[in-house]
Amino acid sequence: MKQPFEASTGPLPSGEDGLWPLVARGDRRAAEQLAALTYAGVYASLFRLCGGDRELASDLTQETYRKAWTSLARFRGGSAFSTWLYRIAYNTFLNHVRRPRRVEAVEDPVLEAEPDPAPGPESNAGLAADGERLRRAVLALPDELRYAVTAHYWGERPVREIAAEQGITAVGVRKRLQRATARLALALEDPS
Repeated sequence: MKQPFEASTGPLPSGEDGLWPLVARGDRRAAEQLAALTYAGVYASLFRLCGGDRELASDLTQETYRKAWTSLARFRGGSAFSTWLYRIAYNTFLNHVRRPRRVEAVEDPVLEAEPDPAPGPESNAGLAADGERLRRAVLALPDELRYAVTAHYWGERPVREIAAEQGITAVGVRKRLQRATARLALALEDPS
């Protein structure tokens, strides 16, 4: 039985455009290099979407790569691989938010007794509150505007790549970004 990924020999291409076809054919080294090239960007965008929850962002990043590797045969290269991967990460986040979940309190007396070395909550409260207000305002945008904002500003995807992935023009993406910015300005103007 053939393994899902096999290690290749010889030099690998340096960019994602040359790596993803090798990954689609089952090249383990290419998969490792492609993940190394794209991991930081995927994690950073999910970290922002998750409101700074490192553990959740890490879990969703792993889920993103699992989904990407299993559906790589459907990627045709119409946009950059990292843009396609960002879309998977974004959808993974949305699925997480929409998923009902049970919350159970976990109490650890050892951890509760340890002093927290981080600065006190008062020192970061203002910045955290502003960041959370912005995150909530972005998540409240209609999907097409929310995706444009998060892909461009949080996922650091170029407008032309978002346009190619969405099947619209770069002007259309810029208009979505303008509409989103106007809505965010209104939402953040009201402190309630």
